[in-house]
Amino acid sequence: MKPLSGVTLIELAGIGPGPFCGMLLADLGADVILVERPAGTPDAAAGDEAPKVGERHAIARRGKRSIALDLKNAADRERILQIVRRADGMIEGMRPGTADRLGLGPAQCLAVNPRLVYGHITGWGQHGPLAQAAGHDINYTALSGALWYASPPGQAPCPPPTLLGDIGAGALYLAVGMLAAILRARTTGQGAVIDAAMVDGSAHMMNLLLAQAAAGYLKSERGESLFDGPHWSGTYRCADGGWISVQALEPKFYRILLDKLGLADDADFSRQYDADAWPALRERFAQLFSQRTREQWCELLEGTDACFAPVLSPDEAARHPHIRAREIYVERDGVRQAAAAPRFVGEPAWTPPPIPKRGEHTAAILDELGIANHPDNGT
Repeated sequence: MKPLSGVTLIELAGIGPGPFCGMLLADLGADVILVERPAGTPDAAAGDEAPKVGERHAIARRGKRSIALDLKNAADRERILQIVRRADGMIEGMRPGTADRLGLGPAQCLAVNPRLVYGHITGWGQHGPLAQAAGHDINYTALSGALWYASPPGQAPCPPPTLLGDIGAGALYLAVGMLAAILRARTTGQGAVIDAAMVDGSAHMMNLLLAQAAAGYLKSERGESLFDGPHWSGTYRCADGGWISVQALEPKFYRILLDKLGLADDADFSRQYDADAWPALRERFAQLFSQRTREQWCELLEGTDACFAPVLSPDEAARHPHIRAREIYVERDGVRQAAAAPRFVGEPAWTPPPIPKRGEHTAAILDELGIANHPDNGT
């Protein structure tokens, strides 16, 4: 029994955070029914779509069951509502109001299942001046303030692709909201509508930094605060072109770093929290780290309390001894993917479930609903 065994969720096919949230919940054992357009039905006008990952490589589909139904077809919409009657939750990521116009919005779905948890996932949220505007990860985090400290001073703010907005501020917040509301619904019988907006989530993730600002440790100017200014917190280029990272925040760890670097007796480096000294000390760190290869720095610092790690590409990360020991990256059918997280200690080891073909489970799911003589829309 996985933690979410017995929980049934419907996911209206979308992009980005919605599918990732569905994958996360499927990893935890939920029966996620992915509703997709029948094969041959275009999602948008020709030329209006971004390039898509093929089904075989679409990791966010793993562990789900796929049913092919046309949301614009009245009979298929009724079939979806029949699934809704038995479901615990529903995930949709269309622009606000679109699902309502299709007859599959919160009001229509909760009318047939009052205990349903209906999860919206959007960038701007269900209301506000920008609610109907298009956007992507970087736009939502830019507006919330979360993008501001993403890069060193003098460089363009640029976060890692998809991680801050789509996943951190979107999919994970939707998952928490869905699970919280499902727990309550099982006690009260009362469903809920979740408005998970990436602009909200990325602002919420700022609270640790906002606490630093309230205490006077965070300035608006980039590069002058405790987390983005010091020489002991950042990345440095090595002799071979590789990069390493250090973040020796606490004095006890900073002393270890200095000792390993042969700088323990250098009076200049005793000024750990002196912001006026940081620029010059950062230059000295940069010059020092440029004298050895990344591997040489790993031999000296990795595994110590110097708060160090090499900056690895995904391919390199998959080969790292720590990553391999924890089996963080796994492969199925030639597709490398990250294992489910978090882990549940004492439970069987996780293995990657299959990635379904579009409409693969249409007949089986409709049979479960008792709908006879239905066409298999998955072909």
